[in-house]
Amino acid sequence: QVQLVESGGGLVQSGGSLRLSCAASGGTFSSSAMGWFRQAPGKEREFVAAISWSGAITYYSDSVKGRFTISRDNAKNTVYLQVNSLKPDDTAVYYCAASAVARATRDQEDYNFWGQGTQVTVSS
Repeated sequence: QVQLVESGGGLVQSGGSLRLSCAASGGTFSSSAMGWFRQAPGKEREFVAAISWSGAITYYSDSVKGRFTISRDNAKNTVYLQVNSLKPDDTAVYYCAASAVARATRDQEDYNFWGQGTQVTVSS
């Protein structure tokens, strides 16, 4: 059973930055693809970024490409999401997820372990 704990969220002004972290335990982190998703109030949860088991392959949603960067440290069982140039539309609860497969994937159905989420609020 994989357990995921996100941290690093908070309140930031438009144009600001945050670094989200997700610490994993209880599973084979280094062989799993990892993803970040977000859910804004009144909206469905959406894909943000994904990274393969090795970190060699990354995917981003069009809305965050060029502003967000996903990375991982397999020695620390941690995945990160550097979020820059934040906009009010980025306000959401950000979730970390672990996939049962090694390849990076945008599909939420491929992720079988989820964290509790960390709130990111961007003020205008």
